[in-house]
Amino acid sequence: MSTLLHMPEVLANTTHATINKWLVAEGDQIVIGQCIAEVETDKAVVEMVAEAEGLISKIIVPEGEEVEVGAAIAQLNGDGQVDLATVAANTSPVAADVISENRLVSTPSTEHGQTATPLTGDIDPSAASTRIFASPLAKRLAKQHQLDLAALSGSGPRGRIVKRDIEMALEHALAQLAATPATTVPEQPSLAGTAIAGDQVAGDQAYEDIPLSNMRKTIARRLTESKSTVPHFYLNVQCQVDALLALRQQINAIATEKISVNDLVIKAVALASQQVPAMNACWAETAIRQYKHVDISVAVATEKGLLTPVIRQAEHKSLSTIHREVANLAELARAGKLAPEQYQGGSFSISNLGMFGVSDFNAIINPPQAGILAVGAIQKAAVVVDDALTIASVLRCSLSADHRVVDGAVAATWLAAFKQLIEDPLKLLI
Repeated sequence: MSTLLHMPEVLANTTHATINKWLVAEGDQIVIGQCIAEVETDKAVVEMVAEAEGLISKIIVPEGEEVEVGAAIAQLNGDGQVDLATVAANTSPVAADVISENRLVSTPSTEHGQTATPLTGDIDPSAASTRIFASPLAKRLAKQHQLDLAALSGSGPRGRIVKRDIEMALEHALAQLAATPATTVPEQPSLAGTAIAGDQVAGDQAYEDIPLSNMRKTIARRLTESKSTVPHFYLNVQCQVDALLALRQQINAIATEKISVNDLVIKAVALASQQVPAMNACWAETAIRQYKHVDISVAVATEKGLLTPVIRQAEHKSLSTIHREVANLAELARAGKLAPEQYQGGSFSISNLGMFGVSDFNAIINPPQAGILAVGAIQKAAVVVDDALTIASVLRCSLSADHRVVDGAVAATWLAAFKQLIEDPLKLLI
């Protein structure tokens, strides 16, 4: 019996995913539990496991295609023929729109006897009161281009307006504009304008549009929401780290695995959060959620974007254990193989750009966490010690805090505790 395989909810709250790679081909026999595809979410690439056995008769969604969770992606035990009605009957309305806008239907709307044109006359009151069925993507595109959905005919399931209908309407409007005689515009005596016009006439493209990955879309959305909705405030501190560097040198002289300054910073953050538990909290809309353990999210740069794997219960772990976990999680992050439990649920974040020579910076909070520590490079600087000027190694750090969760005094107390641990590093070993 022919059935459809659907895009599963590979991660909690995931709405869309991309088929990164098919591990099977049309005509292959699959069994329950077999890995049949690599699915890319906004954070990682995970394996999709078959929940039924049979013959792959049709791959509906090709590699690189993004679809909504619940959308049909392949046909099992069928004849290889997949029609829109079958897909629409086996997916949610929104998921069916996503499929119909991509690969399943390539017939222009004119073949249905419908022409998509912008509204130019008056709107019939009875028609205006009729509900307009359109996919979320179509509504968004129509709003961006100021198109009236009531004037468009839908080619999607049950007459639903989909992305293709919006594109047809825009092409029609552009064709009409091109057919209208253009008004002569006097030439502007601008060298810069002449150069740009020359590029356009010559067809030279001075830029390249790089498609957005799921991860980059999520980073953009979350950081925009953070800066728009979270009231950030910033506190800066300068730590003298000569004693810290000396302790690190002594440890690495006898340790089999060399620890880094970042490992020491993670430990100091964990202990400071243990001393000031009000900082180890998050905004939970109806309450302030204070965590019992310090789970530190460590920012890791990858080719596709920034990931934040989590060191669980860092306050209880030794420096060598922290070092091993950070190295392992960073490797998995760069390979796109982090499991959800390895990057979700941190209570505080650290972003370290010291290895790039950045002296200091302010970081954006990773919601729902209440704080992130931005760590710069260690540099030599003139400092005053006991009323005498001397040269010392200094580390500049900036704390970004959520004012809904913590007040300035709490954040300052936490930062003072962190500074004391960094400048008296033997406390990190107790």
